[in-house]
Amino acid sequence: MKAMPSTAVKTHNRIAMTQYLYHHEHVTKQEIERELGLSLPTITQNLRALEQDGIIRQGELQSSTGGRKARGYEFNPDHRTAIGVAMRANEVRMCAVDLNGAVVERLERTLPYRNANVYYQRIGAVIENFAAEVEKRHGAVLGVSFSIQGIVSPDGETITFGNIMRNTGLTLETIAQSVHRPCMMIHDSDASAMAELWFDHTLTDAVCVYLERRPGGAVIVNGKLYQGPNMCNGAIEHMTLVPGGRECYCGNRGCMDPYCSPESLPEDYESIPGFFSVLEQGERHHRERMNEWLDYVAQAIVNARSVIAGDVIVGGEASQYLEDSDIEDLKRRVVERSPFGTERFTLRRSYRAEDQTIIGAALRYVETYLAEICGE
Repeated sequence: MKAMPSTAVKTHNRIAMTQYLYHHEHVTKQEIERELGLSLPTITQNLRALEQDGIIRQGELQSSTGGRKARGYEFNPDHRTAIGVAMRANEVRMCAVDLNGAVVERLERTLPYRNANVYYQRIGAVIENFAAEVEKRHGAVLGVSFSIQGIVSPDGETITFGNIMRNTGLTLETIAQSVHRPCMMIHDSDASAMAELWFDHTLTDAVCVYLERRPGGAVIVNGKLYQGPNMCNGAIEHMTLVPGGRECYCGNRGCMDPYCSPESLPEDYESIPGFFSVLEQGERHHRERMNEWLDYVAQAIVNARSVIAGDVIVGGEASQYLEDSDIEDLKRRVVERSPFGTERFTLRRSYRAEDQTIIGAALRYVETYLAEICGE
């Protein structure tokens, strides 16, 4: 077998050690030697280089069994950060995350959305100021990822379907015209699914159903987000539930969106939290509306599972109001409507992090960077 060149060996050893330190806390030289089979001089040299680069840091001295206490080393998740941004109708929200996916900084700013250069220039200034503040307290920003309420083109450069924000055709170049850092766009439902995968490594095949005011979905296959060639897999919000039914913002009638949005639950002049508050008190008419809504959600899930019969993750704004009994009830309704494929099937709540879509968007940069330094 041909030996690897010395530079390749050095790179391999550095990546192997970085990966081990990323996945284990308070590691000693002796543990690395035992687990990776590297020599102590190689380990010492790499630890010194990784520490100089800020990738790792010295930890506490380990407890001793009689001899000299061993120095522990740990991965430094704060040496790089990434920013996720969501532009909404009346506000912009952003989060900075570290390499563990933990939010280290947040910013919320009231700013009515306008599809105009002046808006994007103002957004860019806010992002740049936020990034500068993040870098004062944490590591360098890898990039800025925009969570988009719409479908993004395969090359990531254009919004190909943006009826919610009325910005179909908008380009990344325009959005990021005043941001002087790497930028990307990702569909908000896909970003939420990224967060699911990040915080639950057991996920294999699943349909994600996000019951936001504008519902959405995503597909996970073999433990990875599966977006398809047109980047629109999982767009269950536009499947037809009721032919010729209620009008949807996409221009069609009977889509899942107007039936499964939590906006369809409240009565006139009632808020979504208000609806669920009255529901908890046992008001009969609210329970009837809730039952009808659960039936529509169940049917949407059944339709989606007829194509990909995996597990189901239910998230979005509405999920925060669903009790365990509601989740069990929803699963029962799904099973009742499913002719097959429910023997090995779980239906559970989403990870449900605050600002999940924004965190998931930022994780795109984290994932790429970790692949570079950890080989993952």
